[in-house]
This record gives sequence, C-alpha cells and structure tokens, in this order.
Amino acid sequence: MRCRSLLTLTALAVVLAGCEIPGMGDDPRIAEAKEADGKAVGGACRHSGRALEDCYVMNPKALRSAVYAGWRDMDAYMRENNIRPVVPDLVDAPTGGEEAKPAEPPKAPENEKKAGAKRSAAPEDPEPPRPRRFT
Repeated sequence: MRCRSLLTLTALAVVLAGCEIPGMGDDPRIAEAKEADGKAVGGACRHSGRALEDCYVMNPKALRSAVYAGWRDMDAYMRENNIRPVVPDLVDAPTGGEEAKPAEPPKAPENEKKAGAKRSAAPEDPEPPRPRRFT
C-alpha cells in the first residue's frame, strides 16, 4: 500500500511539473506595464537632461533595460527635431548614495578685508524656491 501511494505521488508530481496551470504564472500584462513604465521614465530622464546613470539611481525599481530603451528613443527623437533638454529646477541632482556635503561659506574678497567692511554675524539664508503649481 505504501509503495503504491508513493508511486502515485511521484507520477502525479512528474505530470504536474511540466504543466502550466492557468493563473499560477506571472501575468503578462504586469510585465508589459513595467516595460512601458521603464520606457516612460527613461524618456523623461533624457528630456530633462539627466544622465542615464542618474536615472538608474533615481529609479531603482524600474527595469534598467526599459529605462535605457526609453532614454535612447527620446535621445534619437530630440536629435531629429532639435529639441533642447528642459532643465529641472524642483529636484536636486542625485548623489548616488553619498550624503551631500554642506557648502563652504564664500570668502570675502581681499579688498573688503583691507577696507574693514563689516559683515553681519549670521549670513542671510536665501529663500528656498517655491514649488510650481500646475493647473
């Protein structure tokens, strides 16, 4: 009895191993959506003038092959139609995993030091850029 159930179980495993059960595999629509999304990300990165490597860093979940294909297609389109890149002003350039180092304060010119020009103790912080509103 034990041998017969073991033989039946083995035969069933062999039969089901080569069978694709509907609904058990990856949905092809998901793969197509990821591909299209990656191409859109790559095209947008090229249009904004970003390097391909920066695009990879900013979008780690996107498929690299799709991002490259979108970047390449947009590059060809922009060259054919003489379109200049649009410089982004809302997002800083990616650091590539490194922390940004604070900028050093500007040094006073030599002629101001000799003239004894007074400077305030606290440097004035420039006002941060206001976000754009799209309507």
